[in-house]
Amino acid sequence: MNKVRLLKHYILTKYGRKFHSRHEIENYQNKKIKKHLDFIVEKSPFYRSLYLEYETELKTNHWRKLPIIDKAMMMEQFDLFNTVGIKKEEALNLAFSAEKTRDFSPKINNISIGLSSGTSGNRGLFLVSDKESEMWAGTVLAKLLPGSLLNTHRIAFFLRANNNLYSSTENGKITFHYFDLLDDFQSHKTRLQDIQPTIMIGPPSMLRKIAEWQAEHQLHISPTKIISVAEVLEDIDKKFIEAVFKQQLHQVYQCTEGFLATTCKHGTLHINEDLVAIQKEYLDRERGIFVPIITDFTRITQPIIRYRLNDILIERKTPCPCGSQFLALERIDGRSDDLFYGERYGEKEKKVLFPDFIRRAVMLASEHILEYKVIQKELNLIEVKIKVEQKNHEQEVKERIRMELIKLWKSFHLIEPTISFSDYNILPSDKKLKRIESRL
Repeated sequence: MNKVRLLKHYILTKYGRKFHSRHEIENYQNKKIKKHLDFIVEKSPFYRSLYLEYETELKTNHWRKLPIIDKAMMMEQFDLFNTVGIKKEEALNLAFSAEKTRDFSPKINNISIGLSSGTSGNRGLFLVSDKESEMWAGTVLAKLLPGSLLNTHRIAFFLRANNNLYSSTENGKITFHYFDLLDDFQSHKTRLQDIQPTIMIGPPSMLRKIAEWQAEHQLHISPTKIISVAEVLEDIDKKFIEAVFKQQLHQVYQCTEGFLATTCKHGTLHINEDLVAIQKEYLDRERGIFVPIITDFTRITQPIIRYRLNDILIERKTPCPCGSQFLALERIDGRSDDLFYGERYGEKEKKVLFPDFIRRAVMLASEHILEYKVIQKELNLIEVKIKVEQKNHEQEVKERIRMELIKLWKSFHLIEPTISFSDYNILPSDKKLKRIESRL
C-alpha cells in the first residue's frame, strides 16, 4: 500500500477541497469530468464505441447529454467496458472462488475483484486498482474517522464479503477487523468484546442485533462512532441503535458503482460531490423523489459515466445546519423494484406507492412495534411480519396497521388489498434486509 498516496487524499479531502457555492461544485466537476472522459474514451473500447456519435458533446464537455447506461449493460459489455483488459469470466471465477473459500485477497494483475450482493437480482462485478484503493482509503478515512488520522482506531466492519479495498485502510494507528456475516452470533459477540472497537460499521440489521446484545448485557462495548451501510436505514432501527449506544447513528451510501454519500456531524446524508456528479431522474418532483444517474470522475479501471442506479432517493428541502453545499438527502427510500402498486377502481391503470408511504403507514399505526417487514406478494395481497413489545398488544397493533394501510390505499382511490399477518422471524444474514419488499 502506498501510504503517501493515502495521506495525500486524506489531506485533500479533509482540508483541501472547500466549496462555497453550487457554482464552485459544478465548475470543479466539469473540469474533472472533461479530463476523465479524454482518458476513458482512449482506454475503454465500450465507451469509445458508445460515444462515436457524440463527438460534439465530448469536445464541448456537454457530458450531461451523453447516453445513459445501467448495470445490465455494464455486465453484458464487461470485457470491453473496463480499461485494464480483464475478462468477465476470469473475474467471476475469482470472485466465486473467494465466496466459497472466504479468502478475498487474490487479485488479477494488482486489480481487486468484488462481487455485489445483487439485491435487485442482477449481481455485479467491480474492479478496483491498487491506486484507486489507496485514493478511496484516504477519502473514506477523511470523511468517516472522528478526530485525527494519528489517533488510535479499532474498526469492526461487518460485511457479506471482505475485499482488498476495505483492508487497504489499515496502518499503524488503525486496525481493521473484518466480521463475516456468515459467522455465528457467538463468534461475533466474543470478538467484539475482545476487540472493543472504537468504530463499528455494518448493515443496520446487524447493528440492531448488536444493540440488542448490549441492551441485554450480553455485550459491553463503547464505540465512539457507529456507521450504517449496505441496507436501507429505517427509522425504527436508527432510533433503537441510537438509544442503546446513546449517540447519533451515521450512514454511508456506497454500492458497486461508487462511494456516493456520507453523513455530516448533524446526521444529514450528503452526496460526495467531490467524487461523483449526480443527476436526478424525478419519479415525483413535488416530493423530491428521484432515481440518481451518477458519474464517478475518480474511477478509471471500471468507468461509471451517466449510470442509472436502481435506488430511490428523497432530496432534503431545507439547508443542512452544517453549511455543506453538497446535495443533502432526506433519506434513501429503497429500490425502484420495491415500489408497491395499487389498482384503481374500474381502471387498468396502476398507481405507484413509494416505500416511504408504506413505511409511514406502519409506523403511524403503533408505538409498540419493535420490528416489521411488509411484502407485496400480489397486486392486492399484502403480508405484514411484525414483532411487538408485549404479546397482549399484538392483535390491537395488527388492526391498527390494517387500518393505516387501508387508509393509504383509499387515499389514492385504490382497491383495498387483502392484508395478512405473520410473526417477524428474520435474523441478520448475508442477505440484505428490506423492510419494504415487492414480489410482483
